[in-house]
Amino acid sequence: MKEFNITVTETNNPAILKFETNHMLTQGKNYEFKNIDDAKNSPLAQQLFYLPFIKTVYISGNFIGLERYDIVEWNDVKDEVAQQMVEYLNAGEPIINDDEANKSIAATVYAEVTPNPAVMKYVCNRKIVPETFEFKNIDEAKDSELAKKLFHFPYVKQVFFDENYVSVTKYDVAEWEEINMELREFIRTYLSEGNEVVSTNATALKQSYEAEEIEAVTPNLDDTSQQIIAILDEYVKPAVASDGGNILFQSYEENTKTVNVVLQGACSGCPSSTFTLKNGIETMLKNMMGDKVNEVVALNG
Repeated sequence: MKEFNITVTETNNPAILKFETNHMLTQGKNYEFKNIDDAKNSPLAQQLFYLPFIKTVYISGNFIGLERYDIVEWNDVKDEVAQQMVEYLNAGEPIINDDEANKSIAATVYAEVTPNPAVMKYVCNRKIVPETFEFKNIDEAKDSELAKKLFHFPYVKQVFFDENYVSVTKYDVAEWEEINMELREFIRTYLSEGNEVVSTNATALKQSYEAEEIEAVTPNLDDTSQQIIAILDEYVKPAVASDGGNILFQSYEENTKTVNVVLQGACSGCPSSTFTLKNGIETMLKNMMGDKVNEVVALNG
């Protein structure tokens, strides 16, 4: 019998922890359960929902992802949860019942245009990744089977994943009218079969500095930078994400009062986004921070 060990890994979302195992739990399938009824075909997920602070259970490949309610902090309970999982797995108890393991997971996908004419956003009816990922070529996509398969289409230039959508950047050799249906159906079929979108080895994009990280690097991160990050997170990122993109704070140059940001996903390479975002963000930061900001420089990621 396999002996399971678990390693606890933090994610960019402080409410979600990954409990990575030394053996595969599912083969090419991933599952998301929102409550104990939803988890009727996963005895493991059902047991986890008996913990009152568990909000969502993800099971994929060699890890279990758990999202908590705010009634507890992970530092207070993560060791106990990991131990409970180890005992369950080493007892040989079932993870997913066979009838569920062989069943397709219903997925609907619709295409949504973005401000970038080279990018189409394919939105799924459920969460497909726990964090944000960007792949600029097939070599970078070695830890994402879906991205690798998308790069086999000769017109696919870049792939960007975030929560419940895929943003695809195309080369100019093809028009969306010619390829949109093919891509949408391919992504829908891939997700419906329960295939893994990214492996546990995939490197997520850094969304922003979390509060704990800001505190940890205070000697290297000035007050102005912290204020800029907070403004970007609250006022800019939600609007950018709705268009299939992402924006990252890169640096603040105190001597020139210049803010450097990086545009990703649909924003990267968009003919209008560099100008629009640069001036929109620049105006916002100047209004909210006064003479601390003179200029915003937007770079394509």
